[in-house]
Amino acid sequence: MRSLPPRQWVTLCHLTLLSITAFPTGGYADTGLGDPHLNVIARTTEEAARIEHVLAPPTDFTTIERFEDLPAGAATVRARTDANAFSDPSGNISFDRELDFKVGNGLFRKIWVSSPSSTLASDGLGPIYNARSCQRCHLKDGRGHPPEGPDDNAISMFLRISIPGTVEDRIAEIEGYIGTVPDPVYGKQLQDFGVAGQAAEYKLGITYTEIEVPLSDGETVHLRAPTYEALNLGYGPLHKDAMLSPRVAPTMIGLGLLEAIPAADILAGADPDDLDGDGISGRPNIVWSKEFDKPMLGRFGHKAGAPTVRHQSAGAFAGDIGISNPLFPNPWGECTGAQTDCIAAPHGNDAGQDGLEIDAEGLDLVTFYSRNLGVPARRNADDPEVLHGKQVFYDSGCTSCHTPKFVTHRLQDQPEQSFQLIWPYTDMLLHDMGEGLADNRPEARANGREWRTAPLWGIGLTEQVSGHTYFLHDGRARSLLEAILWHGGEAEGPRNSVVAMPKSDRDALIKYLESL
Repeated sequence: MRSLPPRQWVTLCHLTLLSITAFPTGGYADTGLGDPHLNVIARTTEEAARIEHVLAPPTDFTTIERFEDLPAGAATVRARTDANAFSDPSGNISFDRELDFKVGNGLFRKIWVSSPSSTLASDGLGPIYNARSCQRCHLKDGRGHPPEGPDDNAISMFLRISIPGTVEDRIAEIEGYIGTVPDPVYGKQLQDFGVAGQAAEYKLGITYTEIEVPLSDGETVHLRAPTYEALNLGYGPLHKDAMLSPRVAPTMIGLGLLEAIPAADILAGADPDDLDGDGISGRPNIVWSKEFDKPMLGRFGHKAGAPTVRHQSAGAFAGDIGISNPLFPNPWGECTGAQTDCIAAPHGNDAGQDGLEIDAEGLDLVTFYSRNLGVPARRNADDPEVLHGKQVFYDSGCTSCHTPKFVTHRLQDQPEQSFQLIWPYTDMLLHDMGEGLADNRPEARANGREWRTAPLWGIGLTEQVSGHTYFLHDGRARSLLEAILWHGGEAEGPRNSVVAMPKSDRDALIKYLESL
């Protein structure tokens, strides 16, 4: 199959997949949160039963499961061997929709400039910002990284900031919502650049302390525990109760497929009171949607703080680049009322773009691009050591949070994401990851020790695409093994299993993860 030209290959995959997942349509129970961002054709009871059969865990680890090497179903793309492995469109995208993808890619890569400028379509940067384009953080659509040293910038990493406080009544009605408000001077995140005449808010400072972790068979691993500082503050001291949280830009692949997982299927995996006694108590984050003016299931961001790809994209335009858009229309981006010169600075709001710096059409194109970044096919999925590593992954309890597979909604107007058997290895829920990874900063219903389970698809291509092997929300882990060893809280049991198992099993586990 892999010797076929790319277009023929994905078409064959699509036809094959549809032969086992083209179920009838019909009624579907509402979750209460709903999926208002999707034009859904509902499932029948019969269909749900067939999906349950498809999603059953494996019992035989001597061979791969059917379609396991196609993690995005028919949307899977060929596994490239260069740094562009995360930049291809969905494998099942049509020719005319691929044109929209390419236009969205152009906007994603666009370098914004400060106002006033002769390039009216590209002005409006800042006045304070973290990057001049989406691509600058998500280089090659891959994972960001912490600064490599004092002379390296933090362009794909920043600090979120908030202080304890109350929120408006309609949001406070969300059960378990933890009240926070932006820092009165520095807002919701710290920007390390400013346009001419505007001071940057800070410079990110990181120091590391080495921690030695002994493993079985005489192996030893050193972890690096980071301490973060906001240095060179440009607008005075932080609030005395300021809570900071480091964030590295995540990989962009498969976002539309994660968005297309039925909310009911994600909520079905939640066990907030650990009623089954397995030590895992995943919880959904429920956030307020600016797009639909209602509570929705949080899906995106390290703490699942954004409900949709469009919301996440709009928030990044406003917070990271300082670009006004339909959901976040302030032309000064993240400037606060205390930063009067920043608010008064020239902006790029344009009557030809609905009085914004990027209008609804532009935001929708970037959203379409972000939804359709293809997930590469598995490599060496049938290798005996990889299959042994898969069994270790299951036996160690990793699948309690890293749920291997889902079937997406059947969608009327998103054929690329419609009714695909996908293998993202995430339950999309929040989990207590222990004190070692705690940022002690809440976000909506997520407390200071909770993080959304990160998807694992494509993780083995990180070095190829991004040129490094830094993992977790802040890039502290320098390898997949280090990332595992940072797991605590609900993941303490699986982590301890990895510490105690024979080195051959650990090596097989890592090889399995590298094949994803």
